[in-house]
Amino acid sequence: MEVTRTFDIIELNLKQYPRDDMYGGRNDGGWYTYSTEDVANHVNWVSYGLMAMGYKQGDKIATISPNKPEWNFVDMGLAQAGMIHVPVYPTIGTDEYAYILDHAEVKAIIIGNKSIYTKVKPIADNLKNLKDIFSFEPVEGVRDFSEIIEAGKSNADKYADELKRIKGSIRPEDMVTIIYTSGTTGNSKGVMLSHNNLISNVKATVGAHHMGYGHKAVSFLPLCHVYERMMNYHFQYKGISIYYIDNMGIIAECIREVKPNLFTTVPRLLEKIYDNIITKGKSLPLIKRLIFFWAVNLGLKYKLKGKSVFYKLKLSIARKLVFSKWREALGNNVEAIVSGGAALQNRLERIFWAAGLPVLQGYGLTETSPVIAVNPLRLDDIKFETVGPVVENVEVKIADDGEILCKGPNVMLGYYKAPELTAEVIDSEGFFHTGDIGVIEDGRFLRITDRKKEMFKLSAGKYIAPQPIENKLKESMFIEQAMVIGENEKFASAIISPNFTYLHDWCSEHKIHFRDNKELIEIPEVIDRIAKEVNHVNKSLGEHEQIKRFRLITDEWSPQTGELSPTLKLRRNIIAEKYKDIIADIYMRSDKEQGVINRIKNGISSILKGLPKF
Repeated sequence: MEVTRTFDIIELNLKQYPRDDMYGGRNDGGWYTYSTEDVANHVNWVSYGLMAMGYKQGDKIATISPNKPEWNFVDMGLAQAGMIHVPVYPTIGTDEYAYILDHAEVKAIIIGNKSIYTKVKPIADNLKNLKDIFSFEPVEGVRDFSEIIEAGKSNADKYADELKRIKGSIRPEDMVTIIYTSGTTGNSKGVMLSHNNLISNVKATVGAHHMGYGHKAVSFLPLCHVYERMMNYHFQYKGISIYYIDNMGIIAECIREVKPNLFTTVPRLLEKIYDNIITKGKSLPLIKRLIFFWAVNLGLKYKLKGKSVFYKLKLSIARKLVFSKWREALGNNVEAIVSGGAALQNRLERIFWAAGLPVLQGYGLTETSPVIAVNPLRLDDIKFETVGPVVENVEVKIADDGEILCKGPNVMLGYYKAPELTAEVIDSEGFFHTGDIGVIEDGRFLRITDRKKEMFKLSAGKYIAPQPIENKLKESMFIEQAMVIGENEKFASAIISPNFTYLHDWCSEHKIHFRDNKELIEIPEVIDRIAKEVNHVNKSLGEHEQIKRFRLITDEWSPQTGELSPTLKLRRNIIAEKYKDIIADIYMRSDKEQGVINRIKNGISSILKGLPKF
């Protein structure tokens, strides 16, 4: 059958991919599953239940929840009833909730748990369109999601014909969802997407890999984000069973239990996995440690093609002795990892491929549903350090200033209640202006070089693209996060959040004592060690791009503390405001003054070291 609307996927699975575990979820009792028939029934009950409660076609319903199978019941149930799904990140703050829920004119909210309710409750009375709040998990004072299901069961006969009529009236070009961008700057914008936007992207990515019926995926990235959501449809379209993980803290455990064939991720999580592996490798006994790092260094030289016979022999040994354990940690069945949301460090591409864990890097935006380009699981169509070929039925061209422009069925309907903003990004020819800078390599591979809005100019007129420099800095085991600064200044600098876990181990090895992280980042030996990492990166940069100064901070950046968006991108304005005094300090002093201050600090540190400890 032909799938043209999101909810058509349910019927496709009933006809072609019936199975006992279409969806899997996890609770205190372990894993539970829903068969294809179970899923179809629950989707219908959601539609009937909401209709029985007075909700109508066109009404906006929000979900704020971790990943659960039940999220899909709501998503598909809303879609086939002609209601608009407004999925919201569970991790954002109360003010953002207030803005999004009010702006979208949400009439009902379905939350995941008590912690989310504590953030929603203070603003609920001020949402003039809000009628109900339901919860997947029991929460005192909140209507349970089971009420919708039970209302659906008891009213199935009453609303069956009406639902059939509504489903028949829904066109592929009709809006199905409003997804609010993560908002690295200013208020989030509501991106209106149609059934066709999402389904065209599903079909355009079908050939990216060979997996389908009988294979399994795990889903842990937020379903409210368009990337995971589209892949959620993609997996279902191909008959892949999906097991949902609602707690980021147990991802590794769940992957070992489910033994998936593929999953989606973001570079930050792959960076964490790699850093943890390296940290564990450093603690191995001498012989095993030497073998481990021999394998790692070998992996970092991995090429997709043109490997010598000698390299292949060494790689087979490395895979048997070292990399096999990496695969075991991920369930031993992984055939592909799809990475998106941000640029992937080249070293991670190489090392994971070397380990037999192919990473397929892609690119897109919420406004493009999202995929514009992706590296498929075919050696002839992959190129490291690129996001792959442009997907089928999507046209890309590079503007005179380097900006990537995109046109195709994946481009959004527009921004909700903001036609003027829509006109700013979609031109008269229908091309969406992505805001990203890129080039086409070898006539077919798209490479992203930076965000147009993130580029800045030094006082001498030279431009800096911060993101590639930041990615190079983060390749250091000593550096967790970094933000390059210097707009309208004489030179580029950086604010650096160290990898304190690794730094603590290094200090222990070098017998460097400290009371807390605040004291740690002021120790001259630590500053010098980070400086070596910065200087190493500087060697690969142009003169004007080099980091002349940096400051260490004790904060570990996260969406919860505000420095990162829910998709783990730097919120540059917020970071700049938070550390404005540090930034002022960086550019206030002359190089001579800075040298004097460093010598004074070193002198004081030497004196303190000579004092007896109490």
